[in-house]
Amino acid sequence: MALLSEYAFTPDVIDGTSYGSVETCGLHLQNIKEVLIQEGLVRNLWNGEWAQTFVNDHRPWHPRGKELIKKLALQKRLIFHTGIGQNLPSNDSEWCEEALASHKTIPLNGIIVTDCISGLFKGQPIIAPVQKLSTTSWWSSRSPSIRPHRRIEDYKNALNLVLKHANSIMFIDPHLDPGRGHYQEFIKLLEEAGGRTPVPLIEIHRVCYRGSGSQRQILNLSDLEETFRKKLSETLKQIGLDIEVFIWDDFHDRHLISNLVGIGMQNGFDTTTAPNSQTTWTRLGRKDRDDIQKEFDPASNRHSLKGRFRVP
Repeated sequence: MALLSEYAFTPDVIDGTSYGSVETCGLHLQNIKEVLIQEGLVRNLWNGEWAQTFVNDHRPWHPRGKELIKKLALQKRLIFHTGIGQNLPSNDSEWCEEALASHKTIPLNGIIVTDCISGLFKGQPIIAPVQKLSTTSWWSSRSPSIRPHRRIEDYKNALNLVLKHANSIMFIDPHLDPGRGHYQEFIKLLEEAGGRTPVPLIEIHRVCYRGSGSQRQILNLSDLEETFRKKLSETLKQIGLDIEVFIWDDFHDRHLISNLVGIGMQNGFDTTTAPNSQTTWTRLGRKDRDDIQKEFDPASNRHSLKGRFRVP
């Protein structure tokens, strides 16, 4: 249950001679391209040597395939993975074996191959030929929305890949307050994003008030800053993170915006002990994600910035 998935694929998938024609190769690459660059990550197997396979032209790589590899690298969607096998894979079946071995250490959502390689790995449901993805359950069951329970473990599971691999993350929730009971577990999401290099850029965006209507109370910004420092500083120091908190005049919608995916969240990041309480998260299109990121840029005129501070 996630809106970002991690895949592996063998080199033959972008080799034009692996299909009946170069045109057929191009069509299959077009089918997977948008999924991989909108909602996917690709495992860079065997200490990153997988991506180096495509640097030279010792095989007839399809132009769309080479462009796909470049875009994945540019968008930081190639995820380094330590080598599992003793030796660097030297052919497509060995790369498939390496992908399968890595899946057994950290689960993948799927391994994409061609018909030829698929036939060598019968009985492995995680492996599917690119020609038959439309009838493969882990591919066809993808959804632009999920329904997590409003508890922190569901949030951590759904956001696992984002928190561990995104270079930038914006937590946008008008009432996010680590000093209040239903947000006290929010720090566990920050813990998932810490302890890695490079250190991700993390921002929190919230409003300058509490309550609504006649019950609206404008908050003292120094008190709000003190609460964030008191509740988050010690943990952030331990995991090597610092965050910037932006306080705005007003906004309503809740989002998580990262360089890898944007998510619309009905209830934001609060949790509840109610056993059957669920919420809806929706993956945003690239334009909407970029528009929201610009909306919360301090240089934007969309909202009035009331204050900002760093923690710790």
